[in-house]
Amino acid sequence: MHELNWFMWGLDLFSGLFLIIVGLGALAIVYMYIADKLQTKQAVRHNYPVIGRFRYLFEKQGEFFRQYFFAQDREELPFNRAERSWVYRAAKNVDRTIAFGSTRPLEATGTIMFMNSAFPPQDEEITPIQPLTIGPHCRVPYTTSAICHISAMSFGALSRPAVTALSHGAAQAGCWLNTGEGGLSPYHLKGGCDLVFQIGTAKYGVRNEHGHLDDGKLNEIAAHPEVKMFEIKMSQGAKPGKGGILPGVKVTEEIAHIRGIAQGQDSISPNGHIEFNNVGDILDMIARVREVTGKPTGIKAVLGDVQWLEDFCNEIERRGEASAPDFFTLDSADGGTGAAPQPLMDYVGLPLKESLPILVNILIKHGLRKRIKVIASGKLIVPSRVAWALALGADFIASARGNMFALGCIQALQCNKDTCPTGITTHNKKLQHGLDPRDKSTRVANYNHNLHHDLALIAHSCGLTEPRQLKPSHVRIVLESGLSVSLDKYYSHINQ
Repeated sequence: MHELNWFMWGLDLFSGLFLIIVGLGALAIVYMYIADKLQTKQAVRHNYPVIGRFRYLFEKQGEFFRQYFFAQDREELPFNRAERSWVYRAAKNVDRTIAFGSTRPLEATGTIMFMNSAFPPQDEEITPIQPLTIGPHCRVPYTTSAICHISAMSFGALSRPAVTALSHGAAQAGCWLNTGEGGLSPYHLKGGCDLVFQIGTAKYGVRNEHGHLDDGKLNEIAAHPEVKMFEIKMSQGAKPGKGGILPGVKVTEEIAHIRGIAQGQDSISPNGHIEFNNVGDILDMIARVREVTGKPTGIKAVLGDVQWLEDFCNEIERRGEASAPDFFTLDSADGGTGAAPQPLMDYVGLPLKESLPILVNILIKHGLRKRIKVIASGKLIVPSRVAWALALGADFIASARGNMFALGCIQALQCNKDTCPTGITTHNKKLQHGLDPRDKSTRVANYNHNLHHDLALIAHSCGLTEPRQLKPSHVRIVLESGLSVSLDKYYSHINQ
């Protein structure tokens, strides 16, 4: 009898709760109906109150369902599941082999294939990657044996634990980390890795009150032994012709202090350096930064109009080879960013597959290829893409998004909203708690080690003892006919 009373009491309680929930649901529907009919900003909601709301819900959730349930391994953009899966496994240092056969279509136009040799080198014939020196004539030249490095990502665009993890990971991997245009933060320095300090159009960290370059602040940055090189950013692949964009919601007090800007306001860099009116001005700034710092100085740009590059090389010839930049970081039109106008990201600039051969050929034509080291950047996150870039003439590659995947990025496409679910591109402390810099730094190091390892596998299969020996003749590309041609013939029109 006692148990029956308890049962009846519980039944009454749940019945009451059910009625309350139904009542609240009915009130919510009435409220949404009235609100939808009264508003005029969204026609679907006005004409189909309550039900019309599902349209916006499905639109928002669609990108997530496509990623996990509907997209095939090789069709998702900007990075497909197969590419991301390789990076995740490389970062975790787990088995990277696959079974049964490749899911990669080999007949699709633009597919690249490396030509294996009948006589690959034996283990004892394989040589380690040779060190390469950038800026040998500078007071403090920089030498590294790493091919793959971490591309520009600012503190601000990235969170504190993310930058900390990248710094420690780069130190473990023996590669450099580019600071991005947001200035030098304590978190870039925390791991003791090699750093490339980027000077953006706003000159954050090295600007005076008028937005011009400040030699004293340049000296302070160069005094850090971790800072090995300086990169003058002219343009970026994802937003050529537009400066950096950091939404105000991500401009915290600390970031505002490092950049020298107002807290909570959008950080919008100028479209270009106010000092630049012609190619001579670019060389003047390169010379100034190199003289003040004593360290290798180069430029970063995405190619569009090529005539300026010809004029640039002509001016170097007129002034002398010593006036040339020590390196040229070439970004691809399909490069990444935290925030950019869609028209620029989708339609402006040349992708790396076209711009890299053009740049290398122009440097050869003007006798500057040995003087200026080429750093390629833009979707080079897997060994095959790195090997392809080396074959086309790059000396180094730099990847940002590959290392973001190593940190745990899930391609949620929320970098510009301060709502990144993995804590990488948000300053929300709650979301950052899931990102442990100690664990993620190991994954960054693993990713870079395995990237070099599998890059060497491709080179060895082509009969070479080290990756920088790759040439266009080692790679073929599939044409519309379904047949392939070697890259040296494919790009013969550029080399004429």
